[in-house]
Order: sequence, then C-alpha cells, then structure tokens
Amino acid sequence: MTSIPIILAEGISKRFGENQVLTRVSLPVMERDVVCIVGPSGSGKTTLLRCLALLETPSEGRVVMEGTAISTPEQPKPVKAAARAVRSDIGMVFQHFNLWPHMSVLENLIEAPLRVKKMPRAEAVAIAEKLLVKVDLFDKRDAYPARLSGGQQQRVAIARALAMSPKVLLFDEATSALDPELRREVLLVMRQLATEGMTMLVVTHEMGFARHVGTRTVFMDRGEIVEEAPGAAFFDAPKTERARRFLQQFEE
Repeated sequence: MTSIPIILAEGISKRFGENQVLTRVSLPVMERDVVCIVGPSGSGKTTLLRCLALLETPSEGRVVMEGTAISTPEQPKPVKAAARAVRSDIGMVFQHFNLWPHMSVLENLIEAPLRVKKMPRAEAVAIAEKLLVKVDLFDKRDAYPARLSGGQQQRVAIARALAMSPKVLLFDEATSALDPELRREVLLVMRQLATEGMTMLVVTHEMGFARHVGTRTVFMDRGEIVEEAPGAAFFDAPKTERARRFLQQFEE
C-alpha cells in the first residue's frame, strides 16, 4: 500500500453566498480505508463528499488525488487537466440512486465505460454482467429502474459506479431512502466491498456499519471535523461533548 492518500481534502472551505458550509476541513483517505463520516444534518458531510467527487469546487483549499491537485478555487489549466484524467477514478453512489430511467439495468452499467473509456461494447457488457452477479441482480439485466425496488436500484447504482473501476468509491447516505429490509441488502454489498479492499468514503447514519466495518469514523458538526477515531473507538469513548450528544440519539 502507498503512504500517499488516494484522495485528500486539504484545508477545504466552501461557501454558498453568505452561507459557510465547510471550514478548513482536512481529511486523508488511504488505500483500503473505509472512512465513515457521521454527524447531524446540515453539518457539511454531503458538501465535503461533493467537493471530493469534483461536483463542487472548494472556495478555499484543494482536493488532491495521489499527490496531484485536482480541484482548487482558481482551477488553472493543469488542475483542470488533472481532474479530467482522474474523474473516472472517483465513483459516487447517491442517496436517490440517480439511475437513467429510460435505460435498462445493463445499459445503465455500460453507458459510462462506452462513452468515457471508449471501451468495446463486448468488454463493457462482460464487466457489467460480472458486476450484476456480484450484487445479485443478473436476472434484472434487461429490467428498467421503475420495475425495481429501492434496494435493487441502489445495488444497480453501486454496480454502475464499479463498472468504471474506480480507485475510491464515495457513498452519500446510500441507505437513507430505504426501509430497513432494503437497507440490509445494500449494506451487505458495501460490507463485501470493504472486505475486498475497496477504498471507501461513506457518509452515513448507519452507526452499526461505521462501528463494525469502518476503519475510521469522522464526526462532523457545523462544517468542521470535530472528532476522528478508529471505527469502534469513536462509539466506545467519544472525546467531545458534541459527539456524545450526537451518539445518545442512537442509544436504546
């Protein structure tokens, strides 16, 4: 494993008009890390993820991938070129699936490899079919998203992200739109990816996943990282009163 972070938030701040959403957030994600970001709603978790996925540009600071800046406030040509070069290395799974409704499951998976990577169709289909087996949805390859359950749609979304062979996979509340039974389906796939060594950054309210699967837990509040610890340690002995108050709501 390399000692250079796969992806790094370095002093990132983000403002939308007068609203300061992130304040000087720094977070390295190393190879094979499963970093779980937890915190109350409105704490900046999703905005941080969107900055790392190059869907937002930081107002200050920079995003660095394997030692190269890929997003800065100024976005000069070298940074833009670096971002284009690594964009397919960053996969993202959204809360509401974001599948293309007019495409079948298989077409959803092969679209980006065909268009972005210029992959031969036969190769893209072979990869997609293997991934559908992986997420236990091969029998749905010709179905359209509207005919799938929410859990099935999210598993397709994970497979679609994996079809680009990303170096890091970002999850933005991937289970929060699902009922408990469907959440288990998706969490099982995420656990399997973690076991296989996929580098993951997971914004979640699934405290069990963060405790038992995460290599690190990061607690955010009011746009800042308040506390960070190895997975279970954060839950067993939170160091700050803000973290303790947050965790109390999940106690039985």
